[in-house]
Amino acid sequence: MKKSTEQTRLAAKRGFYKCHRILGLTALVPVIFWTISGLSHPFMSNWFRPYIPVEVYQQPVQSELRPALSIQQVLDQNHINQLRNFGLVSFNKTAYYQVIAADSTYNYYSAATGRPLPDGDKQYAIYLARYFTQDSVSAIKNITLQKKFDGRYQPINHLLPVWKVAFNRADGMDVYVETAQSRMGTFNNNTRKVLLWIFEQFHTWDFLAAIGGDTFRLIVLLVLVSTVFLALLSGLTVYGLFWNNFKTVAQKLKDKQTGDRRFVHRYHRQLGLIISFILLMFIISGGFHIIAGLRSNGAEKQQYAQLINRNDLALSNLQLPLADQQIKRVGLASFNGRTYYQVTNNKKQVLYFDAVTGSELVNGDQQYAAFLSNYYGVKTTGSPTITRIGQFDNEYGFINKRLPVQKISYPDGTSWYIETTSAKLAAKITGIDRAEGLSFIFLHKFFWMTWAGKDIRDIVSMLAALTILVVSLLGFTAFIKNK
Repeated sequence: MKKSTEQTRLAAKRGFYKCHRILGLTALVPVIFWTISGLSHPFMSNWFRPYIPVEVYQQPVQSELRPALSIQQVLDQNHINQLRNFGLVSFNKTAYYQVIAADSTYNYYSAATGRPLPDGDKQYAIYLARYFTQDSVSAIKNITLQKKFDGRYQPINHLLPVWKVAFNRADGMDVYVETAQSRMGTFNNNTRKVLLWIFEQFHTWDFLAAIGGDTFRLIVLLVLVSTVFLALLSGLTVYGLFWNNFKTVAQKLKDKQTGDRRFVHRYHRQLGLIISFILLMFIISGGFHIIAGLRSNGAEKQQYAQLINRNDLALSNLQLPLADQQIKRVGLASFNGRTYYQVTNNKKQVLYFDAVTGSELVNGDQQYAAFLSNYYGVKTTGSPTITRIGQFDNEYGFINKRLPVQKISYPDGTSWYIETTSAKLAAKITGIDRAEGLSFIFLHKFFWMTWAGKDIRDIVSMLAALTILVVSLLGFTAFIKNK
């Protein structure tokens, strides 16, 4: 009876060991891909990040632009009866009205004469790209309007549409600019393009999306992450089951003073045990990130696009009850049955003035944010708390790009971040989104090492990834030796 029980126990141990080997072999390729591409990320985002002289455009105040004509005069002169929005911009030493037409095209008209500027949006994009790079000499190789994300301009950049301005330079610099808000999406040189490709293909596996769509990609990644988790779990189980065996063998080798021919197996076990907690951190945060991606992978509501009649603009934009030297940006916002001039002042406050009476709307930016959150589909009860966010934090990080925003917080824990100047939904964060975001930045991107500085944090994360790679390769070598 005892012999039968011992045989059953031994068979169970061998079964676990065989299971670990199969799972380990299955997980080997994705682990190699993820660790090597993970090693490239600090170079891409930190050490090899291309330099650009200016990252934020300093919009001149209206007193410096000195528009001679009002927006009404420009619209009437060019027989425009409807528009979506407008703004005042300056480039090539000339002020222009940037008018977003009813068909959502961007047209430019001289603020002095009202005459249209051919290819105005393209010219402004080139001006902004030269402003950010401080390069007025290099030729423009090509410029294209980009309305969707791709491998070099990824969804993490958020801003669309943008102009891709490619410079004819040795470093292959590309600058992506959003003319609507006069800001930069991102910039890439040749080195960064290569690193982006490596990360896209071997870490996020975007080639799978080209085969079966993004949901298919996420499902495959989730299966592989689950396989790595089971390989880790089975490895720890095997270590526990064979603990006495390993101790006995090690003691015999020590007593006989003979060489350890299975040193590869031993290093695989020992390093694996040491790094198991770090690997678990990567697995949990990565799996959570994928599940959150599957959860939010549905169709998004179309962006809010107002349409304003010329007759709704009774008050001239040059007669607002605000000094020109305080006006940084002016546009339009139509909501709750009224049309307002939306003015960003030199203190970064967003103010609203009725386009007919000129009276200021109290708490206008908060009211507009609440209106937009309702448009984008809030389905919750209770009165929200609305707070202006002027800088990034752990919940609304720099990857969201847009600032300032209004944060609409509901009693159920849901937060909506609205950029009122573009009428865009910057982010929607629920309880699970908040938990996933924190787990990803702390467990996957090692933000728990922030106290040591970005360079040390990146070095520690790279060493962790490198150790996981070594453990995997040792396991594969052990498998080959057994064969």
